[in-house]
Amino acid sequence: MTNAELQQLTEQLSLQHFQRPFKHQAVFNRRLRTTGGRYHLSDHHIDINPLMLEEFNEANLRQVILHELCHYHLQLAGAGYRHRDRDFKQLLQAVGGSRYAPPTSKARHQHRFRYLYRCQGCGVLLPRQRRFNVRRYHCARCGGRFRLEKELK
Repeated sequence: MTNAELQQLTEQLSLQHFQRPFKHQAVFNRRLRTTGGRYHLSDHHIDINPLMLEEFNEANLRQVILHELCHYHLQLAGAGYRHRDRDFKQLLQAVGGSRYAPPTSKARHQHRFRYLYRCQGCGVLLPRQRRFNVRRYHCARCGGRFRLEKELK
């Protein structure tokens, strides 16, 4: 599917489900990793992750487009367009859009822990992404001090 076909599909879904035209641009964006799509508040265009079509099916792509169109139409109407707003949740359910995009192969599923601390009192291991001052913090279980066990790369 090309960007022109995506634009046409977006305009069609907007008229079909929202009875309002989509007057801005919808494009594929390969830089998106963990999200299915993104609506830009500043210029109202929509980016769609091409992996939603490549790794899944067209029905999933339609649900992602409907999700982004909910943000689009609600924001232009001055209603609650954020994920936590009641207006957004109700409209999304009414049009049949997906609440969450499925994870893609490009998404990082595991945390990268760089530092491993051990409590000197009870011996519990504490993996962390960032360093912390071992003189300042103590173990919540026993009150013991931490020691940097390993620095992982």
